[in-house]
Amino acid sequence: MTDDPTFVPAPVRSQALASGPVDARADLAACKQILAEGSKSFAAASLLLPRRMRGPAAAFYAFCRVADDLVDFSADPSAAVVELAARLDRIYAAARAHQRNPQAVDALGDPVDRAFARVVGEYAIPRGVVDALIEGFAWDADERAYETMDEVLGYCARVASAVGVVMTAFMGPRDRRTLARACDLGAAMQLTNICRDVLEDADRGRLYLPAAWLRERGVDPVHFVAAPRDYVGDQRITGAVEAALDVAEGYYRRADAGIGMLPWDCRPAIRAASTIYADIGRVIRERGCDPLRGRAHTSKGRKLWLLACAWVRRTPKRVDAGQRDAPAIPACDFLLEDFE
Repeated sequence: MTDDPTFVPAPVRSQALASGPVDARADLAACKQILAEGSKSFAAASLLLPRRMRGPAAAFYAFCRVADDLVDFSADPSAAVVELAARLDRIYAAARAHQRNPQAVDALGDPVDRAFARVVGEYAIPRGVVDALIEGFAWDADERAYETMDEVLGYCARVASAVGVVMTAFMGPRDRRTLARACDLGAAMQLTNICRDVLEDADRGRLYLPAAWLRERGVDPVHFVAAPRDYVGDQRITGAVEAALDVAEGYYRRADAGIGMLPWDCRPAIRAASTIYADIGRVIRERGCDPLRGRAHTSKGRKLWLLACAWVRRTPKRVDAGQRDAPAIPACDFLLEDFE
C-alpha cells in the first residue's frame, strides 16, 4: 500500500496500455514502462543485463508487479488470488497453443499477460515455480503469521527465490547447484526488504520478522504490530532486525559464490543486484538497526558507484567452494524439482 495520491497500481497501468493493435514490441514496451516505474533498484541492475535478457526480464517483472499490486490493492485479496490463478491458467494455455498458432497469445487481453506468455513458451518456464509466487501472494492475502526463521524462509522462497530461479532459467543454467545459489540471493534480498519495511508492514498489520524472536526478547508480537512506534530505539527490536540481517548476509555470501556459474554476460547485473540490496542492509545497520528511524535506501550516486563496480568486477575474487556447492535452502528445495 501507499499514501501517495498519484500512485497508480500496475494492473491499472497495464490495462491503460492495452488499447491499440496487438504487437509484441508494444507489449514489451508496456512491461518496460512498468519496470521503470515500479522498482528503481531492479531497474538499475537490469541496465547491466545483456540485451538478450532485458525483454524476458521486463516481461516477468511486469507480471510479478501486476500480480503483487492486484492482491495488495484489492478490496478482496483472497478473490484477487483466485483471479490470478485463473489468469495464469490462460497465460500457460496461450503459451502452449502459441507453438502451433503464433496468434494464440494475441487473444489475451492484457499486454503484460501477452508478453509473459511469449516468454513462458520460449524459455519453457515450469508452471510450478510461478504457482509458488502466487502462493506467496496468497499467504499475504491470508495475513499468514511466521513463527520461526524457517517459516519466514518459506515465504521468501515463494515471493523472491522463485523469481531468482526464473531469472536464472532465462540466463541459461538449469542445474540444481546454480539454481540453489539463485534461491540464496532471492532469500537474502527478501530478508533485507523485511528488515527495511518493518514499520511499513506493521502499519499494514503484518509482521515478517519471526514472532518467536520477538517473544524471546520479551516483546509481544501482537502489541508490536498494533503499536510499533512504542518501540522506537528499543534494543529488543533492533536486535531482532540485526539477527535477520545476519542471516541475509550469509545468503548473500553463498549467492556471490555462485555468480561464477552464470554466463559471463549476465554476471554484472546479478552482482549489481546483490551489492545494491546488501547495501540497504549496510544503511540499516548504520541506523542502529532501528526500523522506526525511516525507510532505509541507498542514494542514486551510491547505486551508480555499485553498478560501476559490478561491471568492472563481475565475479567475486574469492569463492568458497563450500558456499558454492552448498545444498539449497530446505524451504526452497521444492522450487528446483521441475528442473531435474
